[in-house]
Amino acid sequence: MKTKLLLAVAIGAIMTAGIGVAGSSITLKGSDTMVILGQRWAENYMAANKGAVIQVTGGGSGTGIAALINGSADIAQSSRAMKDKEKLEVKTKRGAEPSEIATAMDGLAIYVHEGNPVAKLTLATIKEIYQGDILNWNELGGPDEEIVVYSRENNSGTYAYFKEFVLMTEDFAPAVQTLPGTASIINAVSKDEWSIGYGGIGYSSGVKILAVANNDSSAYFEPTEANVESGLYPLARPLFWYTIGEPTGDIKGLVDWVLSPAGQKVVTDVGYYPLPKAKTDEKAETAADANGE
Repeated sequence: MKTKLLLAVAIGAIMTAGIGVAGSSITLKGSDTMVILGQRWAENYMAANKGAVIQVTGGGSGTGIAALINGSADIAQSSRAMKDKEKLEVKTKRGAEPSEIATAMDGLAIYVHEGNPVAKLTLATIKEIYQGDILNWNELGGPDEEIVVYSRENNSGTYAYFKEFVLMTEDFAPAVQTLPGTASIINAVSKDEWSIGYGGIGYSSGVKILAVANNDSSAYFEPTEANVESGLYPLARPLFWYTIGEPTGDIKGLVDWVLSPAGQKVVTDVGYYPLPKAKTDEKAETAADANGE
């Protein structure tokens, strides 16, 4: 399943999710981490709702939020929380507050080559790697090999999240190589024996995922569903949709479906983690009450 995900990203990140028959159209744009998830949601929703037309494109979380602000997208997909200045822009230019909707959970994973003997790192050590303070795997119990470091580009929500929560808003080292999407990072790390990269758990085919600890005195955790849901994994994060104001009409119908058991099953199928069950059930019950069910 994850191999197919990587292929789909490589050839379809800028393609629409599908073409529907006559009906109102909904446009989703943004996070490359979420693009396949958005496409799969769209495909399933259109199959169940004849006449619905949903288009999904990537480009990065920042690109999606900009599209929401300028009116060229109905929903921004984002792997990071919207910034205060972006919220202000939404209110100023669109006349309403943005609505933030958590749609799925992700564990931002740290990838290395499958042959790398290193199995775990602290957040502080990862920061030192990405800031050029640790340059060789032998400093981490590995072989005498230079560390090749890969990162996302700066329009990426995953880049922004990593910079905030791992680098503590400090800068990346000049030697860090930026790549246009998580699929590109996975491809590079899977081929480069002494490299390191990061990205969403849904893309983690063909690489080794490291366990991560908050610090030297903390326990190490892998980004499993249980560890992400409980918050034990240090880089657990929600994946967001943003709309202009509270969703209404066709957009609300799509949002309610995404938060329903059927929509959350798609999350699992793609390789991410569904929202905690209590939250999903609450949203489903709210939608049912609103529909008089």
